[in-house]
Amino acid sequence: MGIAVIAVWDRIVRFVHWSVAALVLANFVFETGPLHRYAGYLAVALVALRLVWGFTATGYARFSCWWPGFGKTVTYLRQTIAGRAPRYIGINPMGAAMAVLLWLLIASLGVTGWMMGLDAYWGEEWLQELHETVAYVLLGGVAIHVTSVIVVSIKSRENLPKAMLTGKKRSS
Repeated sequence: MGIAVIAVWDRIVRFVHWSVAALVLANFVFETGPLHRYAGYLAVALVALRLVWGFTATGYARFSCWWPGFGKTVTYLRQTIAGRAPRYIGINPMGAAMAVLLWLLIASLGVTGWMMGLDAYWGEEWLQELHETVAYVLLGGVAIHVTSVIVVSIKSRENLPKAMLTGKKRSS
């Protein structure tokens, strides 16, 4: 008898996830210019799409299904440190917190990038420095996210990147 699998992440969730990942990477490769600007705006638009989808979708894509709140996130973090973190079919509480943080950082980059093009802020060093700092904080968050996915994949013996590509995870 084979291992039962369950559909967890739908096409929109997976499309937004991998598209935003590619756009963020592209923006670190192309630090300025029209490609940087439009990739940034597209990343913000995709995050906005994901937010709308989080309120309107069904199943594991819906925020009410996976947003744990502060208390459950702290509890999960303590369980993780103690080596007793439970397995989640959908996203775990720390993953949910990281997703929200990454989305906020991407939105902040979109706003600060847009502001740099306004006459009122043209050439303002503080704004450019803020934009750059937020970009590096995002890069750090991405590094933590990728490292955590690898660690959880190893500990749970479950290929989470593959699950984010296929949308399916084992049911137990």
